[in-house]
Amino acid sequence: MSFFFKSRITAILFISLITMYPCTGMPGADARKYPPNPKERVKKNLEEGRGFRLDNAFGNSAKGGDFMFASANELWRASLDTIDFMPLSSVNYSGGIIITDWYSDGNDLNESVKISIRFLTNEVRSDALDIKVFYKKCNQVSNCKIEKKTGSLVAELKKEILSKAAIYKKQKKDKNFKEYKGSAVDTTK
Repeated sequence: MSFFFKSRITAILFISLITMYPCTGMPGADARKYPPNPKERVKKNLEEGRGFRLDNAFGNSAKGGDFMFASANELWRASLDTIDFMPLSSVNYSGGIIITDWYSDGNDLNESVKISIRFLTNEVRSDALDIKVFYKKCNQVSNCKIEKKTGSLVAELKKEILSKAAIYKKQKKDKNFKEYKGSAVDTTK
């Protein structure tokens, strides 16, 4: 065989491997959660805000724009709202971490607390957050002891953040709900 023919076959095989590779690792959807009728699936997706509508794409919508920043993540918003009374030392949305500065409530100036919240996933679930609480107790200005504490404060923070995030997620779902006004769905098939 000629070199030209071998290189064409190699190129075709290479291109076909590249184009088929993304299909191998796709997780399957749970068929029990979705209706078998395609028209019902379209209706469900559009009502939940997961569809694409041409009227929104061509500027027929009344709003100016829809900007998706960190405020779109329910866990992120709930975490910031929960610890909004504390000064923040470092906040990195892309890195998924919030670190507060040392905070004292004013009753005892020798004791202060610092909270670190790490986001392990964007889903609203109990294992989505890694919260660490550090206590600093000082006898004098330069003699301080810092300890990592686990206990009720970590559990209370996690519970508060997750409950607020669930409320935000429900509000977002209710806001995105738009009734599907397409052709009538035939449920007899």
